[in-house]
Amino acid sequence: MKNRSTELELLDANDIPRHDLFQNLRELETINRLLGGHRLNRKAFRRSLPESMPHTLRVVELASGGGDNLRDLARYCREKGIRATFTGVDLKSDCVSFAVDASRDYPEITFVCSDYRDYTPNHPIDIGFSSLFCHHLNAEQINHYLKWNIRNVHSFFINDLHRHAAAEWSIALLTRLFSKSYLVKNDAPASVRRGFSQADWIQLLDKNKIEATLTWHWAFRWMILAKNERE
Repeated sequence: MKNRSTELELLDANDIPRHDLFQNLRELETINRLLGGHRLNRKAFRRSLPESMPHTLRVVELASGGGDNLRDLARYCREKGIRATFTGVDLKSDCVSFAVDASRDYPEITFVCSDYRDYTPNHPIDIGFSSLFCHHLNAEQINHYLKWNIRNVHSFFINDLHRHAAAEWSIALLTRLFSKSYLVKNDAPASVRRGFSQADWIQLLDKNKIEATLTWHWAFRWMILAKNERE
């Protein structure tokens, strides 16, 4: 656990059967809901809200997967009376198809099938975020991802995994007992091994000259919150 693993996850492959991918996305939504991923996103979202609210808040998630994070934030905004539009950007067309179908009751959410590096937003982004995306990237790719956020958003947050032996053992046991997806069973512990220590994030943020708050949250998550002050 001293260094990040370079082992690729099965989800990183380009030829995953659609049925297997959809089962993976359904289970990831359950994991996010039960293990605090959605709760942490809402907390970071609240902290990222601008002091002077625009008429319509524009929110973008990179690597949006099945869209469950955006649906959860859309529900939160509905409850709080916040006018917002949400865009999910994902490289996999099957993920986008799943997300569009699952989000049919959320007209405020749209999805774009694109590598985020090729995505040029039509409007300024008030809040950008990613959840469980950065651990799929190597250090050079994370530097590019951070620079994209610096260029394109007013504030952004990152929700990702803490690399820790207890996190690996516990998620391996939980998924072995309850998951029906071979992707989840393989990738859940592998993703922890690809996760981050506090020192990893401090080094990445310092390298890109980003002032951010870095906090630990249950269950073994790091939250990075940064604001780009621009006119």
